[in-house]
Amino acid sequence: MNNRLKVLRAERDWSQADLADALGVSRQTVNALETGRYDPSLPLAFRIAKVFGQPIESIFTED
Repeated sequence: MNNRLKVLRAERDWSQADLADALGVSRQTVNALETGRYDPSLPLAFRIAKVFGQPIESIFTED
């Protein structure tokens, strides 16, 4: 699954740690999400969408 996390995070000038704090996950989890090593659970995907104020499908796309 592809995602726009790194771009969205950069637009807000947030570090991976900043995003991790906002989501309640570790910085390593954010890194794994951004590099495609990990796909988020549905609850985490909803939290990500809420943090960025965008629908899930605008953040995550199929390969």
